[in-house]
Amino acid sequence: MELKQIVAGYTGTEDCTVTPIANGLINTTYLVEDPDSEEKFILQKFNTQVFQFPEVITRNHILINRMLENGNYPLQLVKPKESLSGHYILKDEHGESWRMLSFIEDTRTFFKIPDIKTAYESAKAVGCFLNTVNPEHLPDIQSPIPDFINFEKRILDYQSSLRYANEDLLKDAGPEIETMNGLLFLPQKWIEMEKNGLLPKRIIHGDPNVRNILFDENSRPLAVIDLDTVTVSTILYDFGDMARSYTNTLDEDNGYADHNFNPHIYRTVKDGFLLYLKDKLTFEELENLDYAAQTVIYIQAIRFLTDYLTGNKYYSTRYTEHNLDRTRNQLELLKGLRKYLRID
Repeated sequence: MELKQIVAGYTGTEDCTVTPIANGLINTTYLVEDPDSEEKFILQKFNTQVFQFPEVITRNHILINRMLENGNYPLQLVKPKESLSGHYILKDEHGESWRMLSFIEDTRTFFKIPDIKTAYESAKAVGCFLNTVNPEHLPDIQSPIPDFINFEKRILDYQSSLRYANEDLLKDAGPEIETMNGLLFLPQKWIEMEKNGLLPKRIIHGDPNVRNILFDENSRPLAVIDLDTVTVSTILYDFGDMARSYTNTLDEDNGYADHNFNPHIYRTVKDGFLLYLKDKLTFEELENLDYAAQTVIYIQAIRFLTDYLTGNKYYSTRYTEHNLDRTRNQLELLKGLRKYLRID
């Protein structure tokens, strides 16, 4: 089944323009333009090495959209499109899973936060999203990636990579490994709080990076997108990942980062995040926001380094040391945050 046949399975015609969109880290993405209906869609092939359960992701997406539609949510929604056969997922002759999504016109995206105002509006949009999808009783949201926010497993995977990695890789990553090992204590509090039930289970986005927000021409948020990682966990993860991705003044790939943490953005992100959520969060959640930011940055550095040491199997890379450069970037970011918090 060729690409245009997949498209026809959703649109009913092969007479569509299909253009690759090359800015995703995980899935393969295309823009589909149907000249007959003048409609546009997003077509994606799931990376099933990462997302092994596309049906779970689609089910979660539909449940979340339903909650947003019924919750006076002010932003727009990206909606899964049914195929002509009545299925949301189509498979090609290689067994690869495909989906089609609605397309929101006249939007722009950022790969890093351009200014304070955008930081605040972005954090506010994510906070609004999280507030709307967390009623008193949660729907049956399933985990799209097993152990995605299992920090204990992330540490074990990292330690395993140290035992089995190629000697040259270990040598090249020597300084980063030393720094990482010196901070291995950092996630332990998080792990213990989860084990002891101190962190409420909430629906989270799982990847609230600014690139997953669509903006209008005036940089106002129009939609929070990419719900593939939506799961039930602690909301501290989403705050931590926002702090991680919003406060970085340089590209995440920049391995020569120096002083890449922006404290003004950090304070602004916290204010925006709490606008809709401050009355919903518990004491433990509010008290551990700063700790969460440190821990999520550290865990992301662990993930990049583990991927580097095990052959770059998870994240897309353009060169051998790409994930090592990402690791260096995250460690410098963590250093800046801890200095701002006066921890060391």
